[in-house]
This record gives sequence, C-alpha cells and structure tokens, in this order.
Amino acid sequence: MAKRTFIYGAVILLAANFLNRVLGFIYQYLIMTHIGGEAFGLFNMVFPMYMFALVFTTAGIPLAVSKMISEAVSLQNYSRARSIFRTSLLLLTCSGLVISVALYIISPLLAERFFPDPRVLRLFLICTPAIFVVSVSSAFRGYFQGMQNMLPTALSQICEQLVRVSVGFFSAYTLLPRGIEWAASGLALGMLSGEIIGLFIIILQYKLQKTKKSSHQNESLHPIQTMKELFHLAYPVTIGRLFSSGLSTVDAMLIPQRLQLAGYTAREATTLFGQLGGAVFTLLNFPSVFTFALATSLVPAISEAAARKQFQTVKLRSAQALRMTIFIGVPSLVILFFFAEPFSAFFKSEGTSSILRILALGGIFSYLQQTSTGILQGLGKVQLPVIHSIISAVIRIPILFILTASPQWGLKGTAVAYVVGFFISSTLNLAAIVHYTGMPVDLREFLLHPLMGGIGMMLAFRLFHPFFAFHPLAFLLEIILGAVLYFAILFFNGGINRDDLQRIPWLGKFLR
Repeated sequence: MAKRTFIYGAVILLAANFLNRVLGFIYQYLIMTHIGGEAFGLFNMVFPMYMFALVFTTAGIPLAVSKMISEAVSLQNYSRARSIFRTSLLLLTCSGLVISVALYIISPLLAERFFPDPRVLRLFLICTPAIFVVSVSSAFRGYFQGMQNMLPTALSQICEQLVRVSVGFFSAYTLLPRGIEWAASGLALGMLSGEIIGLFIIILQYKLQKTKKSSHQNESLHPIQTMKELFHLAYPVTIGRLFSSGLSTVDAMLIPQRLQLAGYTAREATTLFGQLGGAVFTLLNFPSVFTFALATSLVPAISEAAARKQFQTVKLRSAQALRMTIFIGVPSLVILFFFAEPFSAFFKSEGTSSILRILALGGIFSYLQQTSTGILQGLGKVQLPVIHSIISAVIRIPILFILTASPQWGLKGTAVAYVVGFFISSTLNLAAIVHYTGMPVDLREFLLHPLMGGIGMMLAFRLFHPFFAFHPLAFLLEIILGAVLYFAILFFNGGINRDDLQRIPWLGKFLR
C-alpha cells in the first residue's frame, strides 16, 4: 500500500465532498424553489430521528474500525486488519437489520406520539431500510479510512449524491401534485436510492482491491476480543453521537413548537424550520466540506503517529489542521455575512438573511469544533468531545427554548443559541488539544493573519460592491476577487508560505 499523508487523504475527501456539496447546493435550491420549504420542513423533522437510529445502529464502530486498522497497518499486521474488518462487517450487518425492522414496526407510534405533524409517517417508512444499507456501507468506509485510502469512500459518496439528487428531486416534483407529504416522501426515496448505490460502489471497490500480506506472521485476535476492543473504543463516540442526534431530534420537535408560541401558524412554523435547514444551514455548512475532510482523515493519521509515539508529528498535524480550518473558514464566513441577502433570496427564503448573518458571526467555531473533534478522536480521547457537547447543550437548549418563543427573536434566537453552543464546544476541545499534545497556540498564526485577510476582504467587498451589483452573476466575480485578495494578504503577511503550498497534493509538485 502506497504511503499516504493525512493531507493527501484530506484533499481526496475535500474534492469529493466539494462536488457533493455543489450537488447538494443545487439540490437544496431546486427543492426550495420548486418544491417549497414546507416539504423540506417535513423531511427535516424525520431526518434527525433517522440519524439517531443510525447512530444507535452503528454505535461508533466505523470510527473504531478506522482507528484499529490504522494501528494494525502501522505495524504491518494486515491479517489483523482484515480480521477487524470482517468482525465489524458482521456486527454492523446484524445491528442494521434488527434496528431497521424494529423502527419500521414502531414508526406509526413515533409519528403519532412524538411529532406535531402526523404527515411524517410515510417518510419514516421509506427511511427505515436505509438504516440497514448505511450500516453495512459504514463498515467498508471504516476499513478504507483505516488503510488511509480515501478514494473508495470519495467515489461512493459522489455516486450516492448523484443518485440522491436526481431521484429525490424527480420523485418529489412528480409527487407534489398529490400533496406536500408525498413530495417529502419523494425526498426520502432519493436518500434511500442514493445509499443503495453508494453501498454497491464501495463493495465493488473492495472486491477489486489488491490485499497485502503481512511482512511477518501475526496472530489475529479472536472475534470476541475484537468486538470488545471495538466497543471499548466505540462507546464514547456512540454516546456523543447519540447525544448529538438526540439534540437534533429535540430541535426538530422543539423549534416548530416554540415558533408557534411566538405567533406563527403550524404551517408557517414548519416552513420556517424548513428554510432554516434548507437554506441557512445549507449555506453555513457548505465550507465545512473542508473541515469534514480534515476530521475524517485526521483520525487514522493521528492514531498512526500516536501508536508510533511520534508526538512531534501529532503536534504538527494538529496545528496544520486547525490553521487550515481557520484560513478556509474566515473568508467563507465573510462571504456569507456580506452576501446574506442575495444568498437567501436565491433559495426563496428572503426572511432568513438576518439569521444567516448571526450564524456567520459564530460559524468559525462550528468548523473548529468539527476539526478539533477529529483530532481528539485520533488521540484516543473520544470521550472529551462528548463531555464538551453535553456542557454546550446544557447552556444552548435553555437559550433556544426561551428566545425562539419570543416574538421579538423567533429564529434569530435559535441562531444565537447555536452560536453559543458552537463557541463552548470548540473552545473546550481546543483547550483539551493544547493540554494533551502541548501544541503551542501562536495567536499571530491562528488569529492575527486570517483576521487581517478577512478585514481586507470585507473592505474590498464594500468598496467594489456598487460596481458589481448590476447582475447577480457578477457577485461570483466579486467573490473570486475578494478570495484572491484574502490569500494574497495571507501570503504577504506570512500566514501562508511556500512550504504550506508544497504540502498540497498535485499543486505542490509544481512549486518544488
């Protein structure tokens, strides 16, 4: 197996996730403009419950598989790596089947008792088979990520998204005349179809790969012992993800209800909730394609370095990942803040521009939370992001509960609550990384350099915006010029140097 750096893996996932986000961006635009926020609001009520069941099914095992396989490979124990994969595949197949069948049976009860809108039942019934499909697929993705081969995961995600977008929109558009709930069911059908194709693609790549034998004989642990190790690594992640998915489920039930107390009708509240997820968070999360790629590739990369006791490498990779997150996050949020109105109008959600601006002010903490969680998981401190999320939620939920029900705040209060949560979680994560790695925090690199670039970018937008306001497409050129100016400032103030550029795969070879 060719040696792969974590930056190489991150770039592979970055390219795939960027394409997926572009497709997803187009998908959300088509939904919001041709299907409507109400249909997406219904789908968004069911999706957190689906994710909660999926997290319960996979139990954090894919991440544990990735970590255990990367450690085995670092010791050239490939027979051990294959044993870990086979055990996890059996475990996830069984758990996925059991949970899918159980959820299908109790779906009518869940729709009736826990959600304010009974129209979600049909969506539940369509989503439940996807739990089994994703469970099996996650075993293969954990295996490839542990081998630090991100290409199979990237290809399966691209194919999955292509099918999800095409089938989802076509089904929703075709079923819309039959009612909003039917259109929302079409979105669920697109998700199920995409997951099936994604599983088929990653299995095909597993069959085509060339396996490598160990350079010396190693005994593999008994499957029962492997399961014990998997669960030992997985249970803190499981608790954390169950907690996170549970919070999303609570938000899906709580936000529409509190909006009704603020004076909105049930359908208006559902539509606003759909616009929050379909427009605002689609825009806010678009730049996180980069942090997701970093977080995914960091776990096996840092685990491998820690297993070899290469603590200087751990420190270096952690600092690189956090710097990259900030350098990409700052210009993205400046763009979202300045162009909040045209972006919201693009999604036919003009009333949410102020919500987007509030979230943009604190969005950098959302991106840092994702990257720092990946670092802590790679260090084996998987319980810390869970604890930090719990602390964050204890503060965030009451703020959301109170402010969202206020007529003066409404969704603005929801946005403020999310920003507070992002800030608390990311700050606690960063403090833990500094404590366990000894990573120095250079405020000039982490704060001053990107802040100077962001200020320069904002000033350029304010200066040149009147000249680009003649057509919406001209905003794209304005954004490109602003991004070029931002990175030029970073290059001249030392925030980015030639060594940083040389580490980027493909681009770096032209700079040597």
